[in-house]
Amino acid sequence: MKKKAKLNKTMRAAEHPFNRRIENIDHLKYVKSLPCSICKAGFYTHDKVIQAHHLLKPSDGKRGMSLKSGDDQVIPLCMFHHTQLHTKFGSEPAFFAHYGLKADFGQKYAKELWFRSIAIAENDDDLPF
Repeated sequence: MKKKAKLNKTMRAAEHPFNRRIENIDHLKYVKSLPCSICKAGFYTHDKVIQAHHLLKPSDGKRGMSLKSGDDQVIPLCMFHHTQLHTKFGSEPAFFAHYGLKADFGQKYAKELWFRSIAIAENDDDLPF
């Protein structure tokens, strides 16, 4: 007779392999090298310091209480717009709507940047030709 496998109840949901957040320092460096998502849309440039904003509502849904979204879910924002998003608006849909962008702008742009970053990493072979 086979023994029934015990469920490990001590494993928290965040530790489950499917719930691990993606961490990629090279992608964050790439995102920080880009212009601010709002400034490049034609608005006044406020600051040259670009920060990688981790989306509050990522497209993959991997976010919860005291959990930051993965590095694949980031967009570039200057310090002014990043602070404005968190302090004045508090939510991405309200922030993007203020600038005339769709509520899912951040999710679509983050996904585009992630795939662009992967393509750059795959083609980076350090050869001079």
